[in-house]
Amino acid sequence: MILREFFAYTGDVAAGSPMENQTSNHAVLFADVSGSTHLYEVLGDKRALECIGLCLGIMRAATLDHGGRVVKTIGDELMCVFPNASSAARAATDMQMKVAMQDPVSGERLAIRIGMHFGPVIEEAEDVFGDCVNVAARMTSMAKSGQIITTKEVVDTLPADLRTMTRSLDSFSVKGKQEEVAIYELISQRSDDLTTLANRPADAQVQIRLRHNTREVVPAPEAKSVTFGRDASNDFAIADKKASREHARIERRRDKYVL
Repeated sequence: MILREFFAYTGDVAAGSPMENQTSNHAVLFADVSGSTHLYEVLGDKRALECIGLCLGIMRAATLDHGGRVVKTIGDELMCVFPNASSAARAATDMQMKVAMQDPVSGERLAIRIGMHFGPVIEEAEDVFGDCVNVAARMTSMAKSGQIITTKEVVDTLPADLRTMTRSLDSFSVKGKQEEVAIYELISQRSDDLTTLANRPADAQVQIRLRHNTREVVPAPEAKSVTFGRDASNDFAIADKKASREHARIERRRDKYVL
């Protein structure tokens, strides 16, 4: 996957300029082919390129079928915008299901990952910019193969049939955002227990006990994370030159702790 950052437009705009009239709410969706580097290694350049092209074609067709617009394609990744979150969600589930239906290629299953967000964007020369674009890109980087990761802003505007296909993954720190972002997974296929998963409360009784040398810490239930590293500002300062300044983090995610 080609990694890149999407930065909000921060240039000065003169009063009354056309730019002022081109800020509107859109759903921004990113989708990329999972494990594309591995595909090149095991299938060879020509066959891998064909497989990636097939996935991009499916993603492009789903975008257009659901009223979206493809903004750009870079390598194995597609960026598109939709007039509303519902259209983006339906396109995302369509993409996932159709890619999953493809036959394995030399034993390798094709898969994509998707991230999306809804909010104001700045449109300029057929491209889009802004915080919404940045957050959507972050959601894609958090998604695993076959996943659709989105935000509360998307879920809050979905109709009932789509909202029951989501489940909360709790709130996480997202680089560049001062406040934590509520993250959700949109399931591309319905299951009988999906509504139960979506509404399951976090277990308030779950607890973790951490020990390092002679020190022991039991984080408070409301604590979101515990950090480890060489820097003294960490919850556990590690006096080891091999440790990074901020080496590791344990986060609480609903009823689980994740390192």
